[in-house]
Amino acid sequence: MSAQSEITLEGRLGALQCHFTWDLEPGRNKLLRIKDMLQDIGTEEGCKWLGHIYNLQGYIHFQLGSIDEARSFFSRAAEAFRKMRGAEEGPWLVVTYGNRAWLHHHQGEIEESLACLSKVDGLMTEDPSQDELHPEICAEKAWTLMKFSREQKLLAVDYFQRAIRMQPDMVEWQTTHVLALVDMSKQSKTGVEADIMEKLRKAKEQDPENLYLAAIYLLQLANRGQIDQSGARELATKVLRNPVSSYSGIKPLMWFYRSFTSLDEAVALAEKALKLHPEERYLKRCVALSYKWKIWERDSRPSPSLIEKGIRAHEELLSLYPDSSFMKRMDLANFYAKSENPKAKSEKFFQQLLVEDLEPAEQQALFNIYAKYLYFIQRKPKISILYHMKAAEIPIKSFFQRNSIMLLEKIRHRECNQDVDRFLSRLKESQK
Repeated sequence: MSAQSEITLEGRLGALQCHFTWDLEPGRNKLLRIKDMLQDIGTEEGCKWLGHIYNLQGYIHFQLGSIDEARSFFSRAAEAFRKMRGAEEGPWLVVTYGNRAWLHHHQGEIEESLACLSKVDGLMTEDPSQDELHPEICAEKAWTLMKFSREQKLLAVDYFQRAIRMQPDMVEWQTTHVLALVDMSKQSKTGVEADIMEKLRKAKEQDPENLYLAAIYLLQLANRGQIDQSGARELATKVLRNPVSSYSGIKPLMWFYRSFTSLDEAVALAEKALKLHPEERYLKRCVALSYKWKIWERDSRPSPSLIEKGIRAHEELLSLYPDSSFMKRMDLANFYAKSENPKAKSEKFFQQLLVEDLEPAEQQALFNIYAKYLYFIQRKPKISILYHMKAAEIPIKSFFQRNSIMLLEKIRHRECNQDVDRFLSRLKESQK
C-alpha cells in the first residue's frame, strides 16, 4: 500500500464515529473496571442495549490486547443490532463497522478495513440528514460516554438529548437519558431537582417494566420525604423473580432499605437474592456490600460472627473480580481491622496498595480511607492528617476529596492546627 493511500486510509478512519475515535482513552485499571461492570449488566435476550454492550466490550478487549475476543464481541454486536432492529443493515451498524475497520487496520488487514469503510459509506449515504449525527449514533455514543469520566457523562446527556429530539419514540433512550440526569445530580449540592423528578416520573410511566428505573424513582421519592414501604416490598418481589443484572433494581432497593427502613432489610434482600441464584457473582457483591454497611453502621457493635462473614464474603470477591479488586481490597483491609485478627494483616494490605501504580482517583480514595484507618484504628492522628492532605490536594472532585477537606476543616477548628490552616488556605487559592 502506497504512502499516499495510507494517509487517505488514516484520514477516513479518523473521521469515523466509533469507540476508537471518541477520545475515551481510559487507563488500564479503568478498562478492567468497565469490563467487569459490563459483565455484571448481563446479556439476557431482549436487553435493549445488547449491541452497545458488545461493542464496548469489543473495544475494551482490544485495548487490553485480546484481539480475538474483540473480533468476537464486534460480531456479536452486529448480530444483536440486527435482531433488535429487525433488519440486516441500517445506521445502527455504523459504529460496529467503524470499530471493525479500526481493528482490521491495527492488525494490518487493509482489505478487510477498506470493506468495513465501504459499508459505513453505504449506510451514511442512506441517511437523509448529513448535517448532524444519526440518532442511532448519538444514542450509542451517549450510552458509551456514560461509562467514563464526569466530563464525558455531561457530554452523554447532550448526545441523548440530540438523539431523542430526532427520534422521540425510542423509550430506552429516554429512560437512560433520565437515569443519566439523576446520576449527574448526585454531584449536586441540591440533589435531584423538581424538573428531573418530573422527567423520572414520566419515564416510569413510559417504561413500566424497567425495574431499575422503578427502584431509582422509589429511592428519589424517599429522599424527598415520600417513603413507600409497601411499594418497596412489591418491587422487591418482582426484582427477585427477574434475571440477575446490575440493572435489575436490587442495589437501589438496598439503598432504600438502608436509608429509610432498616439496614437488616437490605441485608435480608441481598441474602435472599443470592440464595435464589447462589452462583451469581454480582449478588455476592451485593451481599458483601450489605455486610460492609452493617459492620460500619454508626454506633454499631458488630458481632465477631458478622465480621467473619464479611471477611469471607470480601475474600471471595477478590477471586471473583481479580482485575478490578482495588476498592474490595481496601474494604477487606478495614474488615481485618475490625476483626480479632492481628492488626498487622490490615496494615499489610494498605502498605501493598500504597506502593502500587494507581491512577490519581484511586490514589485519592486510598489516601482518604487510609487516613481514617490511621486515626480510628491505629490511633495515629498526626500521620492521618498527612494522608488527608494528600487526598485533598489531588485535583479530582470526588466524595473522597470532599470528605478529607471536611475532616481537615474540623481539625483546624477543633485543634487550631496552624499546619492544617496553612494547607487549607493554599488549597483554596490553588482551586480558584
